[in-house]
Amino acid sequence: MATTTGKVYLVGAGPGDAGLLTIKGQECLAKAEVVVYDRLVNPSLLDYAPASAAKIYVGKAPHHHALSQEEINKLLVDLASRGRQVVRLKGGDPFVFGRGGEEALALKAAGIPFEVVPGVTAAIAVPAYAGIPVTHRGLASTVAFITGNEDPEKENSTINWDGLAGAVDTLVFLMGMANLATIVSRLLACGRDPSTPVALIRWGTRAEQETLTGTLADIEARAQEAGFSNPAIIVIGQVVSLRSTLAWLEGKPLFSRRVVITRPRDQAEVMARQLAELGAEVLVYPAIEIRPPEDWGPVDDVLARIGDFDWLIFTSVNGVRYFCRRLQERQIDIRTLAGIKIAAIGPATATALRERGLNPDWQPGEYVAEAVAAGLGPEIKGRRVLLPRADIARPFLAEELRRQGVQVTEIAIYRTVKREGNVDAVRELLAAGKITAVTFTSSSTVKSFLELIGDNAVPLMQGVDVFCLGPVTAATAREAGLMVTATAGEYTKEGLIRAMVAYYSGGREGEEK
Repeated sequence: MATTTGKVYLVGAGPGDAGLLTIKGQECLAKAEVVVYDRLVNPSLLDYAPASAAKIYVGKAPHHHALSQEEINKLLVDLASRGRQVVRLKGGDPFVFGRGGEEALALKAAGIPFEVVPGVTAAIAVPAYAGIPVTHRGLASTVAFITGNEDPEKENSTINWDGLAGAVDTLVFLMGMANLATIVSRLLACGRDPSTPVALIRWGTRAEQETLTGTLADIEARAQEAGFSNPAIIVIGQVVSLRSTLAWLEGKPLFSRRVVITRPRDQAEVMARQLAELGAEVLVYPAIEIRPPEDWGPVDDVLARIGDFDWLIFTSVNGVRYFCRRLQERQIDIRTLAGIKIAAIGPATATALRERGLNPDWQPGEYVAEAVAAGLGPEIKGRRVLLPRADIARPFLAEELRRQGVQVTEIAIYRTVKREGNVDAVRELLAAGKITAVTFTSSSTVKSFLELIGDNAVPLMQGVDVFCLGPVTAATAREAGLMVTATAGEYTKEGLIRAMVAYYSGGREGEEK
């Protein structure tokens, strides 16, 4: 039986900031069976692909290619010929110096269906992140994108240097640092003014973004002194002068920080957006997944007699979510809860209850189990309490309430399991010293993250700032051998973010003494 031919999607990943991936690009990744990706692709984008999808690295670094272009072309043809849905994830835009055209031609020649999903090209995004518009009324009406990799030893250049020097306002050279001297000398020889402003932008849109400015007359010397190298782009033209006024990213409090979020992806999205708005590059690496119980039987038995309880105590948003979900699945009317008082451990849990039409009757001043036991325990002595929680929740709350004479019934309403993700990318970034901070929102995120990283996790975390949501999580991190940088003053994601901003701004909120 003949194998059904697959399809290849040539998807532009943007220049590095994961937020610059297009919606269509994300949709393609969501249905991919194989992802073939480049060196400059943000590794967090791979998490948009199904966990079952194969991820194949074909990156090209100077003087070292994982695969040659011809081998990449053949790989794409072979995969699609076996009926696979393939996403070829390329930095920037596939058709702007991305060799996407060559891959498309190879697919066409082999009769392989393909689509091109344009990406945000570094040629415009990187200058924009550095505060440089490539066109601007009164300064630049024309712009040219030029390869910076042309061999300077070529006898006859295919680049029209005369035209570029005299007829184009803004010149953007991609990956041209190795040929900076040639680029400058060619433009000067063709009459470009030595005082023309120049900007070199390295790792644009990423945490390592760095910008060096000068003029055609002195940019070589400045670059040598700074040790400036690829991956970088070169912007030449009067628009560079606008940077001093329009630079917007560098002033953000978390600029240059690469932050890892370890909580489940569906709970990480809001936090990731908030951190990105503060200038951080965010890598969402969920160390855990939240899943329903393997057996709903014990939960259903309790829900069948829900009216027997006087109090419901929720200690997490997930507890609320799965409790209400099971009520709906079992077609148990929410009015059955009438007369039962409800406690929420913190504001996020209280909000989750209100979103479902349930107003909590009590909430502690400090969002930990100890505060619940101390504040609510004496008030509910002798009462019947239902505690829906995680399968691995700390036993403290139930034990302490029972000690105070409370009749406690616990049910595991959800499971917390270790998530196997793209751990190699995180491990490599840690080993290279390219992760600034890791955030932990629960003890389970600490334990799972360290297990996933492996035996050398604690040494790899040396020099990485550790931010914890509360004292229990911080204690778990310390017990594991980590140095805790700061703990949130308020045990919410907003409190965690405030602690991080305060720490990097020299403030004191949440700072470890």
